[in-house]
Amino acid sequence: MKPLKEVAGAYLALSDAQRQLLESNYDEAAASCRRAMEISRTMPPEEAFDHAGFDAFCHAGLAEALAGLGSFDEALASADKALHHFNRRGELKLDEGKLWISAVFSRALALDGLGRGAEALPEFRKAVAMLDERKGETPGKERMKEVAGERIAALGNSSKKDKKPEGYKAWWEFWS
Repeated sequence: MKPLKEVAGAYLALSDAQRQLLESNYDEAAASCRRAMEISRTMPPEEAFDHAGFDAFCHAGLAEALAGLGSFDEALASADKALHHFNRRGELKLDEGKLWISAVFSRALALDGLGRGAEALPEFRKAVAMLDERKGETPGKERMKEVAGERIAALGNSSKKDKKPEGYKAWWEFWS
């Protein structure tokens, strides 16, 4: 039998983090995610508990909180840890789909915050596509779509500036 106290405490801390994220209390949300992972590690290893899956849930929330705090390197690392699990075992239609979308969105924010717009742009687009695909309630859905739309527009415009106009030829191409 699973140690009920530890399981309940870990999920309670994760639930607190989700609520704090919706309230934009990023410091508290990050602390709650870390606390949830610490509590889950107190369970004996022989217990049947999906530590990898639970850690992915926690890292999805932690990535969002860290991105909100401007800690983009750490947010990217957490998002990548969450996506390592979700990209292999995630189900968009299930409850964990919300966290999968959050991890993709947080990864996009982190890449954008690190000045890696070319990498962030497809991640923002992926997050929007996932939000559109997912049926059911997704907390913060409208905010994510709004921010992603703004960033897609901004990043799309900046990438167009880097490209040469159609029909452009460099001086050396005229001589060949």
